[in-house]
Amino acid sequence: MTKPDASDLVTVPRRTLLRTALAGGVVAIGGGAYVIANAQETEKARATVRNDGKSRLPPSQYLLTKLRDMGGTEGDPSAANFKLKVYGEVDAPFELTFKELLALPQTDQSCDVHCVTKWTMLDATFTGVRVKELADKAKVRKAARHVIFEAAHGYTSNVPIAEALAPNVLVAHRHDGKALGRANGAPVRALVPDLYFWKSAKWLTGIRFVAKDEPGYWETRGYHNHADPWREERYG
Repeated sequence: MTKPDASDLVTVPRRTLLRTALAGGVVAIGGGAYVIANAQETEKARATVRNDGKSRLPPSQYLLTKLRDMGGTEGDPSAANFKLKVYGEVDAPFELTFKELLALPQTDQSCDVHCVTKWTMLDATFTGVRVKELADKAKVRKAARHVIFEAAHGYTSNVPIAEALAPNVLVAHRHDGKALGRANGAPVRALVPDLYFWKSAKWLTGIRFVAKDEPGYWETRGYHNHADPWREERYG
């Protein structure tokens, strides 16, 4: 999530959403049409629990079947121009081109995506390189406590290092088997599926390891510093 315009903050009235969902219909949100899961699918999602005992559908969230474009000021989508800087509290800082990123071990994973504007997409598929792989390559120092994802136009998001190095956190370049679309962060975005999606910075340019926390773009504008969807950590 990166600097959305006003339409990104629109929520669907509960009565309208429920009526549409019961019919398995389509509802217009922020200028786009999105298919809403029917009531049976919603209940199935609520009843499905993860290995840690949490529901797959966090409180107050509703389902979409398509990854939504959350807007923002787009970065350069060219893979040829891409460079990712990995630096900060590390002993071996480095930069990667897109070709060098593809040469690293790749991970295909399915995950659930949760947006602060209350939509959830289940079983999204992404391909990329684990942030843990890049951290090992950079030889992160023990002093590092947080990871700052840096993106186009000065956007940043902050994540505690233990969560940033989780095996499901990626530097992603593919979604649903295809290269990322420009609106969704092409050529590369962060993927932090256990936190609200604004932490998953689009148009990624850097990963910086720091000793002291540095609240990012949305965190300094009133959003919660942590962003756990199951605790509804939307605003500070």
